[in-house]
Amino acid sequence: MKRTLLIARREFAAYAKTVGFWLSLLAFPIFGVLGGAIPVLMKSSEPIREVVVLEEGPQATGLAASVQSVLQQEKDRREERRREAEAEAEKAGGKSGAAAAGAALSQLDGLKMTIVTPPADLAASAPGQAREELVRRYLGDEVPEAQQLDSVVLLDRVDGKPSARVWTRRASDDSVGNFIERALKDANRSEVFQSVGIDVAVVEATNSFEPEIKTLSPNSASGGETSFRDELPGIIGLLSGFLLWSLIITGASILLNSVMEEKSNKILEVLLSSASATEILTGKVLGVALLTVTVLLAWGGIGAAGLIAGLPQYAPMIGEVLLSSGLLFYFAVYAVGGYLMYAVLFAAIGAFCETPRDAQTLMGPIMMILVVPLLVMQMAIRTPDAPLVQIMSWIPFFTPFLMSARAPSEPPMLEIVGTMAGMFAFALLMIWIAGRAFRAGALSDVKLSWRSFAGAIGRGR
Repeated sequence: MKRTLLIARREFAAYAKTVGFWLSLLAFPIFGVLGGAIPVLMKSSEPIREVVVLEEGPQATGLAASVQSVLQQEKDRREERRREAEAEAEKAGGKSGAAAAGAALSQLDGLKMTIVTPPADLAASAPGQAREELVRRYLGDEVPEAQQLDSVVLLDRVDGKPSARVWTRRASDDSVGNFIERALKDANRSEVFQSVGIDVAVVEATNSFEPEIKTLSPNSASGGETSFRDELPGIIGLLSGFLLWSLIITGASILLNSVMEEKSNKILEVLLSSASATEILTGKVLGVALLTVTVLLAWGGIGAAGLIAGLPQYAPMIGEVLLSSGLLFYFAVYAVGGYLMYAVLFAAIGAFCETPRDAQTLMGPIMMILVVPLLVMQMAIRTPDAPLVQIMSWIPFFTPFLMSARAPSEPPMLEIVGTMAGMFAFALLMIWIAGRAFRAGALSDVKLSWRSFAGAIGRGR
């Protein structure tokens, strides 16, 4: 036991004392924050496009005003949604809630554009080649930057129906064109209604009507109307499944690289001269497990601090869900079972490898299998009791991830106990198989293949 603990301590310290480990540990939450913040920053820093709208002759009269009206309506709707969200958030969680709601709504903002007065020479030009030459000039670099335009829209009618030619500075930017398409559809609809004597204002009021819908459930937290509190367990379950997947794969990969490196450097032979293969395998698995727990605690601490500081109105709610629903217990149990299965398997593979290329023979199929629960977990958040999800939850390789995602939906106790028993029984089988393969591969110079791996398990030496 003493030798096992010494090996575990050595394995833990080999990574925990390196700067790279702590940088990689911090990389995940940093990139998680950036992943949510960058789209907001990009949207907020997106320049406002200066657009000129011109009517190509008397047949296009009124189209420019229709486009301007649609643009103003969209701005008014977005501003109204922003005010409503901020009012609700401030009522629920104070100023921090309002700020969070404003940041979230900034991602929903539509096209950032403003219709500007056209330059005098462009406005005075006649439709045709001369006007298009001026359009090219104002969209290019021939004029000073202050006079440059982002887009010029030439409105016309074809067979009596609204049409447009949209010139843009960037050939890949179709946002103005998409907006003009919506605006002309509205203009055409208004004209058709007017032609048959239908009041456009009545149609617009009808289209803008939004019925008040309340969703209720006897199983909701309030016993009646559902709220974000009822969706929170499912979100936490899905995040738990993804987090568990990341932790297990990260720990198992560290173990694989550690064993592979020590074998190539002949360190494994030295260790085998003073400890048994079982002690070495157990020590390594335990050491990397402590490393994984360190990562989990660090991520949990950073997440909790960020939640309390950034979204204090949700922190008590999340804490209540985690503590009252037993999610932490399920997460811990499935983490232990999942880690044991994959850690010993990866360690056994590493015992046959001296280079990463050697490991690809067996790692490819394993990683393809591991992609499956990631796809199914997304289904589990909405339909946790779907037959496919239930069946796959009983497959030991998928059990830790899918059951962590399903736990908030309170599956039957039979499923919880049964999947746990199956997972740990399979983990014990994997430990036995991997132990035989590890002993056979630690001092073997045989090239890794499915045949050699299976033969090592069969012989155990």
